[in-house]
Amino acid sequence: MDYSFEQGPIRPPSEASSLLIRLTRNCPWNKCVFCHTYKETKFALRSVDEIKADIQLIKDYADKVTQLSWKIGEGGAVTRVVLREIYNQYDYNNYMQTVAVWLYFGGQNVFLQDADSLIMKTPDLLSVINYLKEKFPKINRITSYCRSHTAARKSVEEFEQLKKAGLTRIHVGMESGSDEVLALVRKGATADIHIKAGTNIRQAGIELSEYFMPGLGGAKLSRKHAAESARVINAINPNFIRLRTLHVVPGTELEEMVKKGEFQPLSDEDIVREIQLFVEKLDVKGSMLVSDHILNLLEEMEGELPKEKQEILSVINRYFALSEKDRLIFRLGRRSGAFRKLDDLKDKQTYYRLKSVVDSYESQGRSVDEDMVNIMNNFI
Repeated sequence: MDYSFEQGPIRPPSEASSLLIRLTRNCPWNKCVFCHTYKETKFALRSVDEIKADIQLIKDYADKVTQLSWKIGEGGAVTRVVLREIYNQYDYNNYMQTVAVWLYFGGQNVFLQDADSLIMKTPDLLSVINYLKEKFPKINRITSYCRSHTAARKSVEEFEQLKKAGLTRIHVGMESGSDEVLALVRKGATADIHIKAGTNIRQAGIELSEYFMPGLGGAKLSRKHAAESARVINAINPNFIRLRTLHVVPGTELEEMVKKGEFQPLSDEDIVREIQLFVEKLDVKGSMLVSDHILNLLEEMEGELPKEKQEILSVINRYFALSEKDRLIFRLGRRSGAFRKLDDLKDKQTYYRLKSVVDSYESQGRSVDEDMVNIMNNFI
């Protein structure tokens, strides 16, 4: 008997404690020049019966975890004691461990995979969500990725049905609002499609996270990328605006474009300036700007717009107010994982350790930037 259930390769950082349930395999578009996640794979829809079988298996595992909790005197709660026992007794079963960890974090959040799960027919989606809620009545948040191309083709009424069933949030990789940039990177969408997709979701009352990818226009289209992306975001007014800084991943078509001189990546600091222009041009109400990704240089650049716009921009001003040496030290600290926020520069022990690294590079006439790029490759 197969005691495994399928899970895809990625999910948003905000879904770190969510249970991952795979509705589709891979990406139906799979042509974006900057993405390597689904290369050499084929898209496939999973059958409703197959997905429900996974959900039932997860329920069986959840019941076993609860039973073990009662057996060892934890009263049915999934505590650290229960987790430790699960890892000891089921060290051979990653699936049991996955479910136990999900229950430990509350067992209330679910993320539907892969890249565009909402491409499923709406009746099938409803059947899956209803079954999921039947098996786990305590679930209160169900989220998914969705391509703009897909969301633009679903009606507001369909999204309303999905919301009523329990779909609470949709993540859309807008990346850019510039048609020129979107065509350059073969995103398979236009600014108008992004707006229609986002509007459909928002009108149905489902929370919407739109992703903006700083640096995607390269040096040539940087300002247009920032300004047009802000225009599209303003038209949608999403609940969340998430920053996902571009990194040219080895093995992608974008890397080949760089080698051929067809795309000139921005430096860290030019990307910060691009984000500054983007934020300055945002005119939304109640949207949260979120910088929750390791590739973003300034993680603390977050807040509700418009009331915290100046505080967000002040983070950029604080960064550029640093000396050139301290900016380099912060960048190295951020890329190596030693720093998360600008105030971390006050940690003198870490600061001087990083400074000695920078000084060593400079004494040899070398640039630390190349090694920072290699570090970032490991983040992808």
